[in-house]
Amino acid sequence: MDTPARDKDASLGEDIRLLGRILGDTIRDHEGEFTFDLIETIRKLAVASRRLEDVESRKSLARTLDALTDEQAVLVVRAFSYFSLLANIAEDRHHLRRQRQHRQDGMEPLASTLRGFFREAKSRGTRREDSIATLSKVHVAAVLTAHPTEVQRKSTLDAQLAIADWLARRDAPGTLSEERTAAEIELRRLIASLWQTRMLRPVKLAVRDEIENALAFFGYTFISELPALQADVEDAIAELPGDGARPQLPPVLSVGSWVGGDRDGNPFVTAETLEQAFRRQGQTAFDHYLAEVHALGAELPVSRLLARMTPALERLAETSPDRSPHRQDEPYRRALTGVYARLVATADALGLQVASRTAVGAVEPYSDPQAFAADLDIIDASLRGNNGALLADGRLRRLRSALRVFGFHLATVDLRQNSAVHEEVMVELLRGANVENDYAGAGEDVRQRILREELSSPRMLRSLFVDYSELARGELAILETAATTHRRMGAAAIRQHVISKAESVSDMLEVAVLLKEAGLVTPGEKPTSRLQIVPLFETIADLRRAPETMREWFALPEARSIVASLGGVQEVMLGYSDSNKDGGYLTSNWELYKAEVALVEVFREAGVRLRFFHGRGGTVGRGGGPSYDAILAQPPGSVQGELRLTEQGEVIASKYSNRDIGRRNLEALLAATVRATLDTAPRAEHSDYHAVMDELSATAYAAYRDLVYETPGFVDFFRATTPIREIAELNIGSRPASRKPSERIEDLRAIPWVFSWAQCRVMLPGWYGLGSAVDSFLGRRGPEGQAVLAEMWRTWPFFRAMLSNLEMLLAKADLSVAARYKDLVPDPVLADAIFSRIRTELDATVRAFFTITGSIGFLESNPALARSIRNRFPYLDPLNHLQVELLKRYRAGATEVKVKRGIHLTINGLAAGLRNSG
Repeated sequence: MDTPARDKDASLGEDIRLLGRILGDTIRDHEGEFTFDLIETIRKLAVASRRLEDVESRKSLARTLDALTDEQAVLVVRAFSYFSLLANIAEDRHHLRRQRQHRQDGMEPLASTLRGFFREAKSRGTRREDSIATLSKVHVAAVLTAHPTEVQRKSTLDAQLAIADWLARRDAPGTLSEERTAAEIELRRLIASLWQTRMLRPVKLAVRDEIENALAFFGYTFISELPALQADVEDAIAELPGDGARPQLPPVLSVGSWVGGDRDGNPFVTAETLEQAFRRQGQTAFDHYLAEVHALGAELPVSRLLARMTPALERLAETSPDRSPHRQDEPYRRALTGVYARLVATADALGLQVASRTAVGAVEPYSDPQAFAADLDIIDASLRGNNGALLADGRLRRLRSALRVFGFHLATVDLRQNSAVHEEVMVELLRGANVENDYAGAGEDVRQRILREELSSPRMLRSLFVDYSELARGELAILETAATTHRRMGAAAIRQHVISKAESVSDMLEVAVLLKEAGLVTPGEKPTSRLQIVPLFETIADLRRAPETMREWFALPEARSIVASLGGVQEVMLGYSDSNKDGGYLTSNWELYKAEVALVEVFREAGVRLRFFHGRGGTVGRGGGPSYDAILAQPPGSVQGELRLTEQGEVIASKYSNRDIGRRNLEALLAATVRATLDTAPRAEHSDYHAVMDELSATAYAAYRDLVYETPGFVDFFRATTPIREIAELNIGSRPASRKPSERIEDLRAIPWVFSWAQCRVMLPGWYGLGSAVDSFLGRRGPEGQAVLAEMWRTWPFFRAMLSNLEMLLAKADLSVAARYKDLVPDPVLADAIFSRIRTELDATVRAFFTITGSIGFLESNPALARSIRNRFPYLDPLNHLQVELLKRYRAGATEVKVKRGIHLTINGLAAGLRNSG
């Protein structure tokens, strides 16, 4: 490492050594000197083996690990897992420290920050009114999902946050020596507690647990940072040249959720879980509002003897049940006491149990969030009209902004179900109503005719005299609950119904008819809808059909009427995970891009505004990677002010458990969306770029499909060489690992598919097929082809982002580690044959990457990540080694609790060390 890099990372090294030393002392105190010496020996051997490439150390490490008892193996796994967690904390803390240092040094802000974005806007001469016009149409929604790759418990996350906080206090400017000592004692206390905290859950998560886990991130980040970011955007606009006062924009950022409403492949999501999700979300929102209103009352003891008030404020104070003689000359406090009482009454009316103080009297509840907002507006106007703008711009402004973002519902919950389930329910309803006895066997034209007729009719299909299946009753119940919630909590509570595996217009019409049964679609010649009917195109075939499917949809008068009733916007969701599992990394990326380009044109022809919902996962194999770059790499015109994207798995915790890091990620989402919205000019994509990608994709697709779906024994290889069975047993989510009870890869969910390949360090979903594609292309085109690929890398954001994400996974893949997993396959001939193909393809992919980019090493443009990966590898090697050893013992019949627990701990530790593994 050169001197400047060493100097700027000195604090990081100090933090890691400090935390490592405390962890070591904790292990010595709790497990004894022998265990500490054993772990320290393994650590030194692992470092020498990896960093010094010492062969004898590698052999000695293997012998030492293989000789461990089950109990010792568990202790070693816990030690190395906790070290990875502590290293993560130190790295995150260092990133924040470096960002603050850059600002203090006067460095130009990054383009992905709000400061960077508005600095550029100023330099371009952007006027205030133009910025208002643009940002008034911008809305970005990060949608939290309950996909089960978050292996950390909330108690562990809370401990990590506390450790990060004490690290920050320890090195704060001006800290006294005794304060540093006190901070170190607190760190020791926290790490001692962490060491004695169970890393794994004793039972499988229920949906209610996932609801609580998702809500935690509102407390960590969203409730405070979304209103703060909104205020910062409005303040930055006010600094631009132009006329008019500071704007009050519609919310530019919000948070959605699938937790409690996503029932695709999850039989445990029911009407009851949806109701519970909103009950807990509502409680969280009201707890925040009540606390803020109470605090605001304490901040505004403004007397009418010393300041003027508006008549509207005086009337609001008079309606308050607060008759205390001590506050008769303090109308703001009296008004807020009344607001507090109405909030308590509203929570009671909604059936929410909130942590409120006793209201001073009985009052009417608010009818909706707008009525609450109207009272706050009266207080705001009175302050601003009487020299109190400074007071209005504090807690009151944040509260008003929070109400606009969160309403009474906190987060919009999407409904999602598989199209095959919708079909089953329609079969029952149509048969029971004597409309159609063979809907399942009907062709697409017949289906559309039947469903369109039902949309025009006010008659319900459901009958009290028909005995429906449990499936149909459950689906109808959740839609009824959605309708009730929609009326009770407001239209923003539920806005979307996502259709997984959408393949046809009838799939969308089925949902429209089902929503009609719940009163969420109003029938007639021109039906209207309260929810967006969102097709999710997620296989390669679905993506290729998507433009024609949407063209057919817009050709229906009923569909046009539904779209018009929703403001002329139609949402389309694109699935990254399943398209990758279906067609491989390169083909998935290219088909997604082509689908977006084609859909933009279809929507332009139809005169409908397009909103994309990107179903991205945490790892590259599921569409992950830096969100800022990914958004800017979208086709021109595909980001039209509004954008939704999923946040999944352990990425949620890494992005949003720390408030400062969470804010940074939210800023990046917003900055990228605004830039992409403004970027409507055609890019310099030469006519042959798309032809080249078609050529590359065809070869990559054939290579990937040949290995994964057409190679005899591949499923056996996959299930033996990865810990997929053991992952399925982990208590990390309520959703089953497979959509159907089968061994087929087609039925396996994309999350455990990617997660398991990461555990054994192959990372196959994130790169397989690209090497064959480039080799074949260069074999035909030669040096001219290489020049074209290099030009695409330099000038095309899509191609560059695709290869940059691939680079990250190539840097983390390690087939020397993966080779040990190969020995888990019972048939050595099969194992060698398939592993040899994987090794050959990885070599070709690495060669292709360097040939195209001209790089001489991985992550040259991101030295911080390169150092992080390099420093982590020695501590991951023992975890991988022990995972293989414990899997051998377990599969050979050693079913003791400690063996199984050890396997699950290695899964946890590797996920923490790799960071974006699922």
